[in-house]
Amino acid sequence: MKILVCIKQVPDMESRFSVDPSGTWYDSGDLAWRMNEYDEYAVEQAVLIKEQLEDADITVLSIGPQRVKETIKKALAMGCDRAVHIEEERVHNRDPFEIASLITAYASDKGFDLIFTGLQSQDRGSGQVGLLLAEMLGVNGISTVVDFSLDGDQLTVQRELEGGTRATIKTQLPALVTCQLGLNTPRYPTLPNIMKAKKKDLLALGAEQLTQTASRQETIRLFLPDKKTGGLILEGDAADLAEQLIRTIKEKTTVLS
Repeated sequence: MKILVCIKQVPDMESRFSVDPSGTWYDSGDLAWRMNEYDEYAVEQAVLIKEQLEDADITVLSIGPQRVKETIKKALAMGCDRAVHIEEERVHNRDPFEIASLITAYASDKGFDLIFTGLQSQDRGSGQVGLLLAEMLGVNGISTVVDFSLDGDQLTVQRELEGGTRATIKTQLPALVTCQLGLNTPRYPTLPNIMKAKKKDLLALGAEQLTQTASRQETIRLFLPDKKTGGLILEGDAADLAEQLIRTIKEKTTVLS
């Protein structure tokens, strides 16, 4: 079985963010980087299948600048067999359609039986790439998966729906699954596996080698939300509270002016 896992490198969400000079993305200087949390579940699920099936082979793919290789190495240390790095310094300027097109250009002739992506990325959060990729490759796509079972070429999953309900879906391979938090428990790479990852194949491809797809979306402006002032607590008996409330409304709003 041939498995593809698509991952993204994102900033640590505890970082202090600022808007870059272009005004359309965040400043990447002085940020700590990690694997997108949703993608960790995708990698773990692929490795679990590899442990279940003796003939499974996992390719991990990521798009981005040179620093992305560190995140790729983590996926290899978790158990992926080989890696593809699509080199793109300005990956944040590419919309979900372009990202899916780049992956399709690589994967379309590789005969992958099963493809895993995260539900969404923690920085852009579009949640579009996985299902766009399924459509472009012409395979069954199932999103928001929180439970997974594979029996031969029969795939049974549970999708998380609104309000905590779940839907059970069955489909045939080939298929693509986008992974929700809680699908499994991602493992920590062991030191021996980290050392082994350094010897695994990593194929580097330039984005321009694969496709020149035009974008469908454009980010006009990125900005931090305005800071809101704290609430005001009024204390006293009912008569005093009513008087304080009316006075505060007059002073701080135009409702009673």
